[in-house]
Amino acid sequence: MCCVQRHCWLRFRRCCCRDQPPSTASAGGASREGDLGHRRHLLSGIPLGSAAVPFHHLLLQYSYLSQRGHYPYFPDRENQDTLSINTQLQSNPNLHLFAVFDGHGDFGAQCAAFARDRLFDHLAGDPHLLEDPIKSFNSAFLAANSELHDSEIDDTMSGTTAIAVLVGGDTLFVANVGDSRAVAGVWNGEGVVAEDLSSDQTPFRKDEYERVRRCGATVLSVEQVEGFKDPAIQSWGVESAWDPPRLWLPNELEFGLAMTRSVGDSMVESIGAIAVPEVMTVKITPNHLFFVAASDGVFEFLSSQDVVDMVLRYPDPRDACSAIAAESYKLWLDHSSRTDDITIIIVHIKDLCN
Repeated sequence: MCCVQRHCWLRFRRCCCRDQPPSTASAGGASREGDLGHRRHLLSGIPLGSAAVPFHHLLLQYSYLSQRGHYPYFPDRENQDTLSINTQLQSNPNLHLFAVFDGHGDFGAQCAAFARDRLFDHLAGDPHLLEDPIKSFNSAFLAANSELHDSEIDDTMSGTTAIAVLVGGDTLFVANVGDSRAVAGVWNGEGVVAEDLSSDQTPFRKDEYERVRRCGATVLSVEQVEGFKDPAIQSWGVESAWDPPRLWLPNELEFGLAMTRSVGDSMVESIGAIAVPEVMTVKITPNHLFFVAASDGVFEFLSSQDVVDMVLRYPDPRDACSAIAAESYKLWLDHSSRTDDITIIIVHIKDLCN
């Protein structure tokens, strides 16, 4: 649950409380394939793609899956997740982009699709992308956010997360707004461990909590807003996952956002809900075996290490996508009557010469 309108809370609490865009060769996002192309899994229909990073002798083998959640109270609700895979960005064989977007609110699917398309357009057209990817990411996110505000899409109480992994030669540049996540599987000499490539931006994080408070945000869970819990308590533990702390406008507790950064959500932008991404830079080593980008439909019940362990069980990333989606779906239904939308990209990093 990324956002909630107060008058809808009882309905959300009862049931526990992304669009498939026009694209080439993609189930849920824009995909521009390089010379190695992709093919589909014979049994599941899940695609398998490959892209070379020739200057550093790397081969990226990837698969992806996006599926609508199970919403018994909203049977016609669309998938608000989307994804984007853009190989040979700017016609550069050493530059590849993998991104996941998780929309929320009444127009979340439209916000996610808009952000996906505009983020690609800005990065693809940025002449400074190679020399300063971090600056380019910042510019692209802020421009996409501004354009969404000015578009015909009502993003007053709707928006999207974005987790984008840019493979630039032998370096990963990971830009994040919201609570979608990227994680790498890294050999440490004894086993393969999860290395988080992003940090969820929610009021659970002390630094993000303090930042939005300085901007004037009221931070409360819905039960605190409704008077069931003491609003003076300003700390939330794991037990608060089903009713997380949210950003609210002071004296106007109509719309609460459970993340501190997003694209869209113009109503709460003035109290710190910004589209400025946090960007992490990671050098690819021979110990980096793969990376994963996914929406919180995956990470709600699976830890980063859980996901890494599951990828390891399946040599074929298509099988890993299926298994992780199925396990996520099962865990949601173990805890609730519904599931979130689930989107995942898995990218294996291999030696091009082998």
